[in-house]
Amino acid sequence: MRKKLLLLFAGLMAVLMLAACGSKSQEDVVKDLTGKVESLKGYKADATMTLQMGTEPQTYDVQIWHKAPTYYRVNLKNAQKDQSQMILRNDDGVFVLTPALNKSFRFQSDWPENSSQAYLYESLIEDIIADKEAKFSATKEHYVFETKTRYQNNKMLPYQEITFKKDLTPVSVKVMDPDRKALVTVEFTNVKFDASFDAKDFDMAKNMTGAQLEVPVMSNVKDEAFTVMYPTEEIAGVDLIEEKEVKTENGKRVILTYDGEKSFTLVQEKAIVAEASVTSTTVSGEPIDLGFTIGAMSGNTISWTYQGVDYMLASNDLSEEEMAMLARSVQVQGDISK
Repeated sequence: MRKKLLLLFAGLMAVLMLAACGSKSQEDVVKDLTGKVESLKGYKADATMTLQMGTEPQTYDVQIWHKAPTYYRVNLKNAQKDQSQMILRNDDGVFVLTPALNKSFRFQSDWPENSSQAYLYESLIEDIIADKEAKFSATKEHYVFETKTRYQNNKMLPYQEITFKKDLTPVSVKVMDPDRKALVTVEFTNVKFDASFDAKDFDMAKNMTGAQLEVPVMSNVKDEAFTVMYPTEEIAGVDLIEEKEVKTENGKRVILTYDGEKSFTLVQEKAIVAEASVTSTTVSGEPIDLGFTIGAMSGNTISWTYQGVDYMLASNDLSEEEMAMLARSVQVQGDISK
C-alpha cells in the first residue's frame, strides 16, 4: 500500500512539474517581450524584405541599427537595380539619404514613432501590446502573433503575422491585405541584441560617404531616357485625361493628369545629381515608407526618387491614404531605362 501511495505521489509531482514547465501563455510572452524591449540598449539586424505588389516580386536587403532610445539607421538596398537608400535618426533630426544622387533630406519628424515599421523590433512589440485582440499561438520552436497594424496612411495593409524564436529573436513578419494575403514579407537573417556602436555610426556625413563606396554616385547625362510609369491602382471614377511632355534643361518632364470624380497629377523627370556637399535639404512634412523607397508627404503632395527619376504626386481631392496607395503602385510595371 505504501509503495502505491509513493508511486501516486511521484506521479502527481511529475504532472505538477510538467505543468510548471509547460508552454507560456500569451500574457507571459507579451510580458517577456515588453521586458526585453525595455531593457534593450540597442541591436543590429539584417533582413530580407519582399514586396508582392506587382507582377514580379521585388526583394531588398535591409540592414537595421538601433541605439536606444532614439538613434536609428536603416539601409535599404536592391542589389539588382543598384538602388540604395538610408533613413537615419540622430540628435539633429530624421534624414533620408540617396547616395547615388548625393542627396540627403532632413525632416523634423518623430519617425518611427506612432506607426508600424515591419523591420523594427521595438515597433513590432508595440503593435502586439497595442492590439488587445491580438491572436497568439505557439509551436515547438516559435511564438506567433497576428495583430492589427498601425499604419497612418495605409489601411490596405491592416494585418500582420509576427514570428519570434523562443528566445524572443524575431524570425519573420508578414504584412497582409484585408484578405490576409501577404504583400510585404520581412525575414530576419541575423539579429544581435545589445550591440555596441561608435560615436559616428549615426552621423549623416559619415553614412553618406560610406554608402557611396557601395553605390557610386550617378553621372548626370543630359536627355537620358526614362520609361514613363503609371499607377496600377485605380480610384473609382478617375481616368487619365492627358499625358504631356515638356522639354527641360536636363531632358524632359512628363505630366500625367487624372480627372473625374477626383483629380490628381503625377509628374516625373530625370533626377539631378547634387554637387558634392555634406549639407541636407530641409523638407516639411513626414517621411513616408513606400516599400521600395522612402518619400516625403507634405500637405497634398508626395515626392520620391526611384532609380534616378524624381516623382511628385499632387492632389487637392485625394486622402493621404489614397495618395500613398497610388504612389506605392507606380513602381511595379518595369524597370526605368538607364
